Amino acid sequence: MIARVWRGVVARDRSRAYVDYVDATGVAEYRRAPGCCLSAILTRNLEPDTVPRQPDDTGVVDAGPRVEVIAFSVWVSETDIQAFAGPNIHAMVLYPEDEEYLLEPPTLVHHDVTSLAVSATVLPTTERDF
Repeated sequence: MIARVWRGVVARDRSRAYVDYVDATGVAEYRRAPGCCLSAILTRNLEPDTVPRQPDDTGVVDAGPRVEVIAFSVWVSETDIQAFAGPNIHAMVLYPEDEEYLLEPPTLVHHDVTSLAVSATVLPTTERDF
């Protein structure tokens, strides 16, 4: 099995909307794709809210607190990933509004061979607010 991981960075105040967008586009396609066994969206704050913002050398002020959004999926084979992503499985599959949210263009999709074990324990259905 192969884990496919894609990372993007968004402003914290837009992160909920972006997670909803990623869920409705890419992750929804993962769920429909043959060979995709699991999909999830992970998030993490990249710095505390109290980090002061200063203009850089060009006078641009940093966008403020940021969130890393990770689209994670597990696939049976590279052939299944190719059916989703195209012949170059390392190419990112982006959607029209991604550029409106992303603070920096994502540069990498990576793949890791994994063994997937699923517990019989029922996972909680609540989600964390951010």
